[in-house]
Amino acid sequence: MLVLGIESSCDETGIALYDTEAGLLAHQIHSQIAMHTEYGGVVPELASRDHIRRALPLTSACLVESGKTLADIDAIAYTAGPGLAGALLVGASVANALAFSLGKPVIAVHHLEGHLLSPLLADPAPQFPFIALLVSGGHTQLMAVRGIGQYEILGETVDDAAGEAFDKSAKLLGLGYPGGPALSKLAELGDAKRFSLPRPMLHSGNLDFSFSGLKTAVLTLVSKQEELDQQTQADICAAFQEAVVEVLSKKCLAALKQTGMNRLVIAGGVGANKQLRAGLDAAAKKRRFEVFYPPLELCTDNGAMIAFAGAQRLKFATPAGSYAVQPRWDLSSLPAV
Repeated sequence: MLVLGIESSCDETGIALYDTEAGLLAHQIHSQIAMHTEYGGVVPELASRDHIRRALPLTSACLVESGKTLADIDAIAYTAGPGLAGALLVGASVANALAFSLGKPVIAVHHLEGHLLSPLLADPAPQFPFIALLVSGGHTQLMAVRGIGQYEILGETVDDAAGEAFDKSAKLLGLGYPGGPALSKLAELGDAKRFSLPRPMLHSGNLDFSFSGLKTAVLTLVSKQEELDQQTQADICAAFQEAVVEVLSKKCLAALKQTGMNRLVIAGGVGANKQLRAGLDAAAKKRRFEVFYPPLELCTDNGAMIAFAGAQRLKFATPAGSYAVQPRWDLSSLPAV
């Protein structure tokens, strides 16, 4: 089966073609970073309008890249949420219009399931079951994944997500937009030991997270500096990143121990963080478990993960509303396959 994937949940338009036998045939992505930088963050109306401009040209580019035509497509998958309402509407409209015109099925994919399954596009790909850390700008969750549609949330953030804390802390440091990548890059030049920052909920006894207090600690630290020169910025970035990575890493190890699993999967934009990957790789070698990541280009929002998730839904004939074992994701608004 050949599945077209459409991702338009926020500030990136992603289109991809995934074949269940040949794998990922093509994927195109357009980032709106340059457009939103002027405003210091995503402007929803501008994001929606840009998705309208990009969706069909990127679809055509994917077809050319793969040597396929619209007639070859067997199904169309799109991100149904969560995300910006207007941006999601663009993807849903394009997907449903194409599906209707072609007489093909349309599959509503939960954005987080797309991220969750994206490491399965890597080589080697993890086998079920595994623990998944889904860590992005809007979500931080630990899940036990036993198969397609078999997901159990073990813990999640009670306030800010890790990626959100990265972005907000970067803004406090005057690093601009997008803040997370800028903070991580500057942290490479810093001394993480110069400043001490808290590790929220590290010893909470559960697998939940909290990063709002860490962001507030950065605000307090910045306000105490007589001069916020580049080295001081770098040192605060390094201290912040080390705190986040330590919390994420130790919660992952606790989840593996709690479930008895020996495979860990990292998904979402923060999964591209070099220090997080290095720390987990070292822990995996020491404690003898396997750790998997999506390809770097598939860590952020992209159409490939949506096409892949849609293909798995078709393969296993599972409806879009069935994959939350615990009722912490509201899927009531998603149509069935």
